[in-house]
Amino acid sequence: MAKLAVLILFALLGAAAPAQAGYNGYPSEAPVSMPPAASPEGSPQTYPGVAPVPCPPSSTPASASPPSPAPPSPAPRLRFGFYKKSCPSAEYIVREAVRNATRVNPGIGAGLIRMAFHDCFVQGCDGSVLLDPTAANPRPEKLGPPNFPSLRGFEVIDAAKAALEEACPGKVSCADVIQFAARDASFFLSKGGVNYPLAGGRFDGRVSFENETLAFLPPPFFNLSQLIDSFKVKGLNVDDLVVLSGSHTIGRSHCSSFSDRISTPPSDINPGLATVLKRQCPANPNFTNDPTVVQDIVTPNRLDNRYYKNVLNRNVLFNSDASLLTSRQTARKVVENAFIRGRWERKFAKAMVKMSLIEVKTAADGEIRTKSCRVVN
Repeated sequence: MAKLAVLILFALLGAAAPAQAGYNGYPSEAPVSMPPAASPEGSPQTYPGVAPVPCPPSSTPASASPPSPAPPSPAPRLRFGFYKKSCPSAEYIVREAVRNATRVNPGIGAGLIRMAFHDCFVQGCDGSVLLDPTAANPRPEKLGPPNFPSLRGFEVIDAAKAALEEACPGKVSCADVIQFAARDASFFLSKGGVNYPLAGGRFDGRVSFENETLAFLPPPFFNLSQLIDSFKVKGLNVDDLVVLSGSHTIGRSHCSSFSDRISTPPSDINPGLATVLKRQCPANPNFTNDPTVVQDIVTPNRLDNRYYKNVLNRNVLFNSDASLLTSRQTARKVVENAFIRGRWERKFAKAMVKMSLIEVKTAADGEIRTKSCRVVN
């Protein structure tokens, strides 16, 4: 108890000066009035509570200063029960595909949650991460260093899309399948603790570039200021950053993603964890010798708030995880998510919904892929 009290006191008072205090008032959920746009089905309806996020310039790297907020682009008004008429079993079909996969391997569920994040941060939530290489585009997103070879769950999306095309051809977008699958994986991995309704109506993108993964997906070595900037570019705030980082309570990571933290002293990682990791990881991991380890040594297959206790105990892999204790603001959020029962689960659900609205495509710049999620029509 004494150790816990010290940790809480440290986090609340902050051992370091507050970082990026200017972001404290960043507006996270002010409603944005979106003009009506064509929708793949039915009349557009306002999605309550969270505003669609406008698309920033695609050339802005994650490490650069975020651009000034731009006027929102026209986007479809997503709505609950979007496929109620055209494909009533759509969400059930996706959920069953996720259920079947996570029963066999819970790690696939972690991959699906990560896939939703990686899809939305590059070209928006448009299924562009699913596109395979072609002669015309040999280097799509899925081959970018943040995705290949670590991103997984593609076979679950394939299975869901095949079943959907059989039940109701040409109706359900791959972009929606990704977001539904991440929602369902969160539900199963949290034993029902994370459960939220999700609107549908996204269009699939036709563009996918490997180099944009490096520009927009924050790497594990980012410091807090860089992380805040990369999230702000996508319309997400500091609280979203802390809450979505909690997904590191599940899944695995390649040793190369944190090898510097266990091989180059001094490091703030728990010495006991560093010793364990050194036994599992080669001294110099490379493409042919880069094992994976669990991100949460306590509850590796459970989506829960254990991550935040691991942060406080310095039992986390990435510099980006450890950086959450470098400002008073984020350290306080870590403590709240760690010790207020049910708080993180509720906030995670809300943040996942907010993320699912990033740069949603319209009929003018999207489509509904019909044959496969891996190729454009």
